[in-house]
Amino acid sequence: MAGKRYREDIKKVEADKRCTVEEAVAILDGFSKAKFDETVDVAIRLGIDPKQTDQTVRGAISLPHGTGRKLRVAVFAKGEKQREATDAGADVVGGDELVEKVQGGWIEFDKVVATPDMMAAVGKLGKVLGPRGLMPNPKMGSVTQDVAKAVKDAKGGRIEFRNDKQGIVHSPVGKRSFGKDKLKDNVSVFLEAIVKAKPATAKGVYLQSITLSATMSPGVKIDPESIAA
Repeated sequence: MAGKRYREDIKKVEADKRCTVEEAVAILDGFSKAKFDETVDVAIRLGIDPKQTDQTVRGAISLPHGTGRKLRVAVFAKGEKQREATDAGADVVGGDELVEKVQGGWIEFDKVVATPDMMAAVGKLGKVLGPRGLMPNPKMGSVTQDVAKAVKDAKGGRIEFRNDKQGIVHSPVGKRSFGKDKLKDNVSVFLEAIVKAKPATAKGVYLQSITLSATMSPGVKIDPESIAA
């Protein structure tokens, strides 16, 4: 059964109303607050066929105000690149010995960056990193010689997104403590990235539904047409 605060908050949401981003963020801001800083998420149902590889929606975007999360970044590199990663703020840095450690079940990090020369070894971790969405990918900028930039991007709020098996993209876009203006900026930039990532082969209505919510709050519907416009 829903808690008292949730029942009170849901009264503030008109069931059939579809809001602009600004309106949705304002409604969310008016909900009662939990005892912790809730994460704000966006869930977007897309008009794609997720079974078709040419209709995958995938990309990466740096949010203007970050996500509010302190991410632990692991870097697989050798030699001088290890020093560059450490200087950039990486939490874990290593070569073959780090690969072995992760193979043994150690996964105390949230993002992974690797240099190209390490990918033959890192590739062995596919069964460990893949299911957790941690496998580095050159298209996402996480397989690169510029490890310093990749680490700073990851620490600074760069997020990766990809549709799931139901054709839904789900991502954190900040914290309740950000306030209305910063959340509006982050949500708008994220939704623009989703629109730009539309596959050429997708037919019909692309943005089918958009829901904004916090960890303990009801969802607020955003009008897809207000984004497409």
